[in-house]
Amino acid sequence: MRRITFDLDILRCFVTGVDLGSFAKAADRLGRSTSAVSAQLKKLEDQLGTPVLRKAGRGMATTAAGESLLGYARRLLELNDEAATAVRGVELAGSIRLGMQEDFGEHILTDVLGRFARAHPKLRIEARVARNAVLVEQITAGQLDLALAWNAGALRPHAEAVGETPMRWIGAQDCDPQSLIAGPEPLPLVLFDAPCLMRTAATQALDKAGIAWRVAFTSPSLGGVWAAVAAGLGVTVRTEVGLPSRLRTHDTPALPTLPKVGLDLLFSEADPGPVVGRLRDVVLETVAQHAPA
Repeated sequence: MRRITFDLDILRCFVTGVDLGSFAKAADRLGRSTSAVSAQLKKLEDQLGTPVLRKAGRGMATTAAGESLLGYARRLLELNDEAATAVRGVELAGSIRLGMQEDFGEHILTDVLGRFARAHPKLRIEARVARNAVLVEQITAGQLDLALAWNAGALRPHAEAVGETPMRWIGAQDCDPQSLIAGPEPLPLVLFDAPCLMRTAATQALDKAGIAWRVAFTSPSLGGVWAAVAAGLGVTVRTEVGLPSRLRTHDTPALPTLPKVGLDLLFSEADPGPVVGRLRDVVLETVAQHAPA
């Protein structure tokens, strides 16, 4: 059997394209032309002797072989990156302060902390989980070096756009929003305390659709929102990022369509230096892996 030695640059193109849902976006992220990325993917398929991608509507999806390769590719790239950054980062020491919006606090933050700590054991990372407004205040005040937050539409200095994800109507597993809307009472909503961009998106969408609503429960924390929704107090609007398994999204024509929300990396300085730069890379890679399909 012919031995295959994978080109890690090609695997990175493949993984990035699958994670971002677009190889044009992958080309932009990797600083390459779309034609160069396409040529690398063709080389990968020629090397394997089987397609790793197939057409799916207007986009592309992985074949069975591509799906199998994806897991191995992630492991190879992660090991490569950890080895490279560990060697390059031996002299990196000190501390760095990272902030994350509550939606990212469980899964994304866990992976970021693990990967960064393994690569840079001499660096101490301080992580804070908070709401958007608090993160922006702390970045502005220099109390955080880097923060991952939703884009509320305001122009922010030293911000890098990460991407967009759809807002979704979310309820308990046995919730029936259509019956709630058809009933005699206004639609019960479970919301964050104001100000909250997703609270505003929910109420504006319902008002535009002419659907009566009432605030059934508010909370200053995401955990409180999830608990109230799971208890059947009403529906809420968030994204699928960090969605608990006891809840589900509700796609029904009875509920109005919601907009997408942007995701930004916020920096306290215009030129943050190599430590923040490396943490930025780890955050971007981890977000791409956790992005909703």
